[in-house]
Amino acid sequence: MDFDRDVVGISSQPFWLHWHDGERERRHAPDYFVRRADGSAMVVDVRADERIEPKDAEAFEATRLLCAQAGWRFERLGIPDAVLLANIRWLSRYRHPRCLHDSAAARLREVFSIPGPLMVGADAAGDRLSTLPVLFHLLWLQVLAAADMTVELLGPRTIVHWVSGVDR
Repeated sequence: MDFDRDVVGISSQPFWLHWHDGERERRHAPDYFVRRADGSAMVVDVRADERIEPKDAEAFEATRLLCAQAGWRFERLGIPDAVLLANIRWLSRYRHPRCLHDSAAARLREVFSIPGPLMVGADAAGDRLSTLPVLFHLLWLQVLAAADMTVELLGPRTIVHWVSGVDR
């Protein structure tokens, strides 16, 4: 969700739900509350499909019903793709604004206005040690985009391009 440009706010385990299931009192704390750029809200539970017990399914259904009453969306997500997760974890290390240097960012946007390999572009934009953190920051912001990040880990030959019209 950090990497989703439509997400403007995230709260982990934001509240507890309490209900009576006809036999006993139940409670459940959803994993996330998400505010989207359009003002809408979403509640998210994360659990691998193979780990959903009947009591979990009941809790997710109760959460879905509550969310519908509040005008919120509800999603239960499974395990994210391992390659995508590894790529996002890598990029998250460069999310801090200290990684952004305007002159290097401008050169990287210019270089990657024509799609090309990550390392070749980093070298073309300047000294690799100073351009790579900026490049990874721009990938985090999604000002630059990499070829399908679910297929392979980011590497020297990953094709990168500037996302026209995006200037965070």
